[in-house]
Amino acid sequence: MLRCGDGSLYTGIAKDVSGRLVKHNAGKGAAYTRSHRPVALVWKKAGFTRSGALVREAAIKSLSRPRKEALASLSHG
Repeated sequence: MLRCGDGSLYTGIAKDVSGRLVKHNAGKGAAYTRSHRPVALVWKKAGFTRSGALVREAAIKSLSRPRKEALASLSHG
């Protein structure tokens, strides 16, 4: 989960989180983050298969803003 420059939260999946973060900040990531830079990593969770990651991403996107903020306040790892 990324915190964008305007304070919004962006959720996505990536095998190489560090590399993807660099791409987002370079304007080569998702269309949303291109216009909401800079972005910073606030939460990540490893150990999913691609399909499991997509299911988890959808679940996070369906959370309310306060629940996403609570998740973002946890240390990432």
